[in-house]
Amino acid sequence: MPDVAAATGSTDEDFLARLGARVRAMRARRGMSRRLLARDSGVSERYLAQLESGNGNISVARLRAVAAALDIALDRLVDDGVDRPPELDRLIDRLKSLDGAALAQAVALLDRHCGAAPAAGRAGRIALIGLRGAGKSTLGRALGAVFGVPFIELAAEIEVESGMSLPEIFDLSGQGAYRRYERRALDRVLAERPAAVLATGGSIVSEPATFDRLRGGCFTIWVRCTPEAHMARVMAQGDMRPMAGNPEAMEDLKRILVERESLYGRADLTVDTADRTVEETLAEILRVVRPLRKVAEAAR
Repeated sequence: MPDVAAATGSTDEDFLARLGARVRAMRARRGMSRRLLARDSGVSERYLAQLESGNGNISVARLRAVAAALDIALDRLVDDGVDRPPELDRLIDRLKSLDGAALAQAVALLDRHCGAAPAAGRAGRIALIGLRGAGKSTLGRALGAVFGVPFIELAAEIEVESGMSLPEIFDLSGQGAYRRYERRALDRVLAERPAAVLATGGSIVSEPATFDRLRGGCFTIWVRCTPEAHMARVMAQGDMRPMAGNPEAMEDLKRILVERESLYGRADLTVDTADRTVEETLAEILRVVRPLRKVAEAAR
């Protein structure tokens, strides 16, 4: 049997610790509770807790089920060094050596040269991203009224696309089906609406291809606020689901925000709605977006 530790430079314990951290991080990015992941994967909550703590020693079959429930390729969980083009290895090695700030700059540089079109060319469609309770719907309706364009909730379009409610999609088909309907609904909206304001689900950033599609077709705005404000606003609307049966709901929410922060940070603009009125936040957005729209109109 080959010496895996010698080949990879890490022990089984190191590998299992990284694997557990990776599962925990990907679950947070998707906003999935451990209970939901257990249901969708058929792996017990107890076993998932062991896996996430680095004590999993999980079988390949169970790991495949976890990856499928997270709607990601198995190799994204277990990648411990595989054959890649030399250029990709060089790029990965360089990126691994960067700290958080430098890595964000590298992503921004790649976005400018290989990603979305200039902001002015996308300002006809505005997409609001962020967690539930940040104020996306309120701001979206206000922006739509200012510019005289439709305000669209992507969640409603996903229900139209699937013929099911969102809870039914997750209950009957799981996370993977939701992601497919989400992408199809987004593609349809972008094809049909040259001008609109779009509010997206909080987890859209965790699906790279879909998020890139959104950023390529819209001027994106991260509507941001504190975890406490997120929770208070959702519960003030009469939705007690965030706390139902989950005493660690606030910690889960904070973990989701941490895991998604760099993804949300790729938006063209970030606005903070904590301790601010809708009018103040709207004015900040308009100061940026109005000039871009004028540039786009002049170029036509």
